[in-house]
Amino acid sequence: MAVMDPQFPPQTATHTVRALPKTLPLRIAGTGHFLPPRVQTSAELARVVGRSEEWITRRSGVVSRHLADRPVEEMAAEAARQALGDGPAPDLILNASLTPRQLIPDTSVFVQRALGLSGIPSYSVHATCLSFLVALHQATMAVAAGAAQRVLVVSSEAGSYSRDYSEPESAVLIGDAAAAAVVEAAAPGAEAGPPSAMLAWRMQTFPEAAELAQLPGSGVRHHPNDPSTERKQNLFHMNGPRIYRFARTRIGPFLDDLLDAAQLTRSDIDVVVPHQASGPGLASLQRLGFPKHKVVDIIANTGNCIAASIPLALSVAHAEGRIARGDRVLLVGTGAGLSLAGMVIRF
Repeated sequence: MAVMDPQFPPQTATHTVRALPKTLPLRIAGTGHFLPPRVQTSAELARVVGRSEEWITRRSGVVSRHLADRPVEEMAAEAARQALGDGPAPDLILNASLTPRQLIPDTSVFVQRALGLSGIPSYSVHATCLSFLVALHQATMAVAAGAAQRVLVVSSEAGSYSRDYSEPESAVLIGDAAAAAVVEAAAPGAEAGPPSAMLAWRMQTFPEAAELAQLPGSGVRHHPNDPSTERKQNLFHMNGPRIYRFARTRIGPFLDDLLDAAQLTRSDIDVVVPHQASGPGLASLQRLGFPKHKVVDIIANTGNCIAASIPLALSVAHAEGRIARGDRVLLVGTGAGLSLAGMVIRF
């Protein structure tokens, strides 16, 4: 399939669904995260990818990253226990991850087992780096519809297994982590000030950029049993510069529409929790109108943790006291597809 030249004018969707109410009750009751103890510095990785430590940190913004030392479901359970705290068990579990334990059964089954739970509906939401945001939106819909009361959304990523060291640009970015959030309905009058809520949600996907970030193996296209399948086809490939150029022309209008839907301006946002795509990518948020002190930037010591990066940044910021009840928080990111997604919440 041909990939659109990023120099062409961006194409926007002609149909938008706007039937939902402007705000929906959403309260993030708890957050949690787990970083594997094994750390790989950029100095160590430099010897593997044939680049200098300075080149890695300048191009990626990553000084060190954590590498998985246990199964993804165990990492997920560590983060989930923190998020659940002393509260009741969830009545829905959403695994929002790219890297599965195996193809069948679904990874959420093993997450539930690792938590010592049984009988709770669980399934996975796969939207690459945006999996957590999409699952958070699904959790909000479930709670608003009365289909669930307490939803666990957890992302656990071990992307380091799929790094292609012959492509240093992408290999040096990836780190491993797990993070979780518990979503409940916001009870009217339970908090001082305006209640917690989802104020707006938007997502756009541009399949003309599908080949810019991909792992082509592990499916029927390059099946493991096919003798023509090559090892490289089961490693992650990304054309970072082209993704950046492609997204750059679309992210500004996308944010305008999202904030418009929330009836807010950029200056109204208290905290920005972005996908930790890269150091340069995070820096670009300042050019989009968000001052540096409002942006949660943890990439230097975690790398890009795929779908876990947004909830990881959220959990770290929450634990550090950077996010308080009533704050207007923008969660935003890009993912392979190429997709853009964003949610504005009143925490």
